Amino acid sequence: MNEQEIVFSLDIGTRSVVGIVGCHEGEKFNILAYDVEEHKERAMYDGQVHDIELVAKAAGNVKQRLEEKLGIKLTSVAIAAAGRSLKTHKVLLERRIEKENPIERDTISSLEIEAIQKAQIEVEEMLTGDGNQYYCVGYAVVNYYLNGGIIANLEGHKASNVGVEVLATFLPKLVVDSLYSVVSRIDLEVSSLTLEPIAAINVSVQNNLRMLNIALVDVGAGTSDIALTKNGSVFAFGMVPVAGDEITEKLAETYLLDFDTAEQIKLALSKKSKIKFKDIMDITKQLSAEEMIAAINPSIEQLAKDICDKILEYNGKSPSAVFLVGGGSLVPGLEKHIAMMLQLPLERVGLRKITQIKELEIKDKKLSGPEFVTPIGIAVTAFMNKQKDFLTVYVNEKSIKLFNSKALTVADALILVGFNPRSLIGKRGLSLSFTLNGKLETVKGQLGESARIFINGSQGSIDKTLSNGDRIIIDPAIDGNNAEVNISSYASLSRGKIVYINNVEKILTPEIIVNGEHQTVDYKIKEQDFVEIKAINTVEELFKFMGIETNDIFIDMNGKPAELNSNVSNGDYINWNNNLNPEADTTGSIHSNGIVVTVNGEPLTIEQNKDSLMFLDIFNHIEVDVLKIKGINSMRLNGKDANYTDTIKSGDIIEFHWEK
Repeated sequence: MNEQEIVFSLDIGTRSVVGIVGCHEGEKFNILAYDVEEHKERAMYDGQVHDIELVAKAAGNVKQRLEEKLGIKLTSVAIAAAGRSLKTHKVLLERRIEKENPIERDTISSLEIEAIQKAQIEVEEMLTGDGNQYYCVGYAVVNYYLNGGIIANLEGHKASNVGVEVLATFLPKLVVDSLYSVVSRIDLEVSSLTLEPIAAINVSVQNNLRMLNIALVDVGAGTSDIALTKNGSVFAFGMVPVAGDEITEKLAETYLLDFDTAEQIKLALSKKSKIKFKDIMDITKQLSAEEMIAAINPSIEQLAKDICDKILEYNGKSPSAVFLVGGGSLVPGLEKHIAMMLQLPLERVGLRKITQIKELEIKDKKLSGPEFVTPIGIAVTAFMNKQKDFLTVYVNEKSIKLFNSKALTVADALILVGFNPRSLIGKRGLSLSFTLNGKLETVKGQLGESARIFINGSQGSIDKTLSNGDRIIIDPAIDGNNAEVNISSYASLSRGKIVYINNVEKILTPEIIVNGEHQTVDYKIKEQDFVEIKAINTVEELFKFMGIETNDIFIDMNGKPAELNSNVSNGDYINWNNNLNPEADTTGSIHSNGIVVTVNGEPLTIEQNKDSLMFLDIFNHIEVDVLKIKGINSMRLNGKDANYTDTIKSGDIIEFHWEK
């Protein structure tokens, strides 16, 4: 027999150590030998090693006897952490987000990671407070929340507030370290480490059933361990501190028995119709099993209630089925009470025995009860996995170990390394809100950029499955810049105008007042500022700005009569006279039968004695020494090239140049 094909497993329990040696032959796992030794003293409490030397001694005796039976040297062993060592905790996490953007998958993953980290912190504070490390070995989303209401899926929705409620389970690192210490004391190396509930499920629940919501209950001596499956994996673990010993103690109390005798009677109740025994007074009695079961039925009901309450607490509802393993599951009537309390058909609650495992070859009929499901499951799981109990991966060059209890993803690595999940999502910069001319204005900050995840140099995602040795690099998200805006950003309000008042250029600059103080267009607006931009838009506002009285006034705009409410635009020519009689020429700028133009920057009044005037008429009203010029180089009318025959009107700007 090839030693490398041998699988040696140890189930280090509270009461005893069970050792199994087997190997695979074709499609079946063949159990070659097994051995059991009870602890001589209380070396373990609730699955936790308390006295390493005593536990190592019991495990060493089991190892030695198995080596003698098989004539081989055992060098490595598969072990499991007790389900009762696991800590399950439920948390609710809420977060405010930008309501304008649809919720993406990365945002949901970030939310879940933060919730699990919150659960881990709370577990450590509640249980130890000494910084002991915990491995997250499973979690499930109980509910998602959108603006305070429960929703099935957040992705694609828009909201200002999102939340997630998760149920997370953690394994104390101390439990793992103590198991390793026991194994090293008896000259063995750990070949595989799993969880007892997972080991039991691997031989009790076929792969095609694991998509169902199933509760596996391992009823031991002191505790009943619960594992819940859904969507192909174990998502939650629970424990109730009552199990088979409570029934034994009730028998001892009722019939005046020592503990060992009561334990033997408990095991016989499901096998015999008549029970004969001696009590501590040395009185021999014989009672029917039915009568004795009725006497202890209240204790059985209480055990069933405690188990069902824990299942409902973590599962939120009755599961599809309940599988019972462990020696305590043989308590008569337990199945019936559990089925009734969970409102399940009786056939959906049942014992899982070794004989029901199709892939198992076993010759010893003594190795057939539900108490051997977990020890055999440890051995089978070790062969199934054929890989290390921990994966070593690197996150931003930091080495971490992940407990290999399920398909591990980038998210699991980030949880353990303590990566801030909010660094995965780039936040939009802060918005800027202020009041502009009495109206509330809001300017949005820039959108952020999400983190980039690289696995072994290739871009990946947060839900990518990891392998041993993978190197993960996280380029953190980049937050968007906060909103910034100057007065000049409001060009239509803050831009000045150039107009010509009686042919004199005038620059009209808007009046800018912020929080009661005058500012310039370069002013950077701050949160909650009160901004007023007072632009000059009408003739009346213009004259008020210039201090011109508007009583008894005649106004001409671009050669046409205008009113006080006429709009003023950039480049307008506005002429005015303070007498309604156009013949009065108090300013020299208005003539009843003439026009006013600007020639080479100087105002010029031209008498109009015909229907219209042409560009050529300009030369009759300006002094040019034709003997001193060689010729006109350019003629422009209102900024454009002009011809001699172009029509001119009041307010036109005329330019011409010549060579001397």
